[in-house]
Amino acid sequence: MRATHLLSVLLISAGIVTGGALLTPVFAQNASTTSVGASAPSSADWLSIPQVLQRLEASGYRDFEEIERESDGYEVKATDPEGRRVEIDVDPITGEVLKTEVKRDKRS
Repeated sequence: MRATHLLSVLLISAGIVTGGALLTPVFAQNASTTSVGASAPSSADWLSIPQVLQRLEASGYRDFEEIERESDGYEVKATDPEGRRVEIDVDPITGEVLKTEVKRDKRS
């Protein structure tokens, strides 16, 4: 009985080790594909804050109150060309406005 128990444990252990060895390259490939394909652009490729502000000014934005560098781009609080206070999400590489959210005026 001890011999069959020992043999069973050895076979199960060998199966687990073999399965792990076979799956490791698959996980490594998925991790490298995901990290390369879905990663944020390198910060070396990003526009500088003055460059972002220049592009926004050229698009008619003004009165910049705040600019924050976030993990996926820039967030800017400013006045849009229509005179509304807005929060803008800006692409860090192109300076393109990705999203604009109109904010309520604090004075009213």
